Amino acid sequence: MGVELRKRWGEQPVWARLALAVYLTGFLVGTRTHVLDVARDGIHAYAMFPQVPLQVFFVSLVFLDPLVIVLVGLVRREGIWLAGAEMVLDMCGNWWGNWHWLRDDPSQLLRLVPLTIFGVFVVASVLPLRRTVAGRTGRSETALPSA
Repeated sequence: MGVELRKRWGEQPVWARLALAVYLTGFLVGTRTHVLDVARDGIHAYAMFPQVPLQVFFVSLVFLDPLVIVLVGLVRREGIWLAGAEMVLDMCGNWWGNWHWLRDDPSQLLRLVPLTIFGVFVVASVLPLRRTVAGRTGRSETALPSA
């Protein structure tokens, strides 16, 4: 497994390895944040958001963030798709859930800047990164057995 994993990472162009490393770093930070929130306050960690779907989503990130880390770390296309979908939902949820605070105190916008920059990076890089990963690792996954 270790040799195969090194090969998967080594097959990627430098820009893709850097992008994957940024994904891993960002989702590690997210995992840490959500795990600490839930460890401190339990399933009510996000009760400050009046929308129950947002509360459920943010608690679920305790499981989804590490799943992204594992899949991206294994250079799996599914991890890249999951990262993109999760970041779209995360950014929308944070902006929606924090909107009333932002209207009252625009300085609160500074809290959302790092998440938004990371989210835009992930969403903008999903398609090219997925194509690159599929082109490099896809050969062994989809190749027909030789006769």
